[in-house]
Amino acid sequence: MRAALPLRLARSAAFTVVCVLLAVGAHGFAGGAAPTLSALLVGGAVVMTTATAMAGRERSPGVVIGLLLSAQAFLHELLASLSPSVETAAVAHAHRLGVGAGMLTAHVTAAVVTGWWLSRGEAALWSILRRIGTGAIRWLRTVLAVFHLFARLRPRPRFASYDLDREPRRGAVLRHAVIRRGPPVLVFL
Repeated sequence: MRAALPLRLARSAAFTVVCVLLAVGAHGFAGGAAPTLSALLVGGAVVMTTATAMAGRERSPGVVIGLLLSAQAFLHELLASLSPSVETAAVAHAHRLGVGAGMLTAHVTAAVVTGWWLSRGEAALWSILRRIGTGAIRWLRTVLAVFHLFARLRPRPRFASYDLDREPRRGAVLRHAVIRRGPPVLVFL
């Protein structure tokens, strides 16, 4: 089952909002400065474009989690590079989680939990769409069967047979005939 563009945009918008909010929350929790609006717009646009390209069909939980981890890594680097204050080694030590294993563990854990949550929502959405589609097909089959039944019960029109022995009537005026014989009429003003 392939998704139409409106469904793709809705799914990718939800994915983008979750990714950006998770990245901003994790960035703030780790002690990073508040990201600028331009950084959020650039990051959101890149994630939205990628998610729209990937939202054509249902994805497995592993793919959703992998995409979320990739988006988190991209957004982390983007927010770190475009934040108002450039992160130096001194600022990095001031982060609550630090830059090493603690931050990586927090990002991976948050991405896995959120990815699992998104994949469960994805599975529920596709299940609902399949049920709607199956119900619509059953309904359409029923309607077509009823129309077919009525078409069989309705008397068929009888066509008159053409008698080859009989001559056509001479001098009969045709009802929808247009006579245009002779030269065109010139109109002078």
